Amino acid sequence: MPLSDSDRVILDFEAGWTRHVGAKEEAIRAELELAPARYYQLLGRLIDTTDALEYDPLLVGRLRRRRDERERSRRARVSGVA
Repeated sequence: MPLSDSDRVILDFEAGWTRHVGAKEEAIRAELELAPARYYQLLGRLIDTTDALEYDPLLVGRLRRRRDERERSRRARVSGVA
């Protein structure tokens, strides 16, 4: 299924975001009218789609790498390897 307008808005917002996290969460509420938790849920699902990768391969690749690094770090902490 192709990206919806709201999917593109989320990807474009994420691609253009450079400020610190607190301000980002306020901007998510104000600009996208979403709770930050919902935004991150949608973004997480979105970056797993081929359409999102085709739309913005650099952003999606970066977000996937970041997510994978966090997951590896969590697993290492749980297993006591960190």
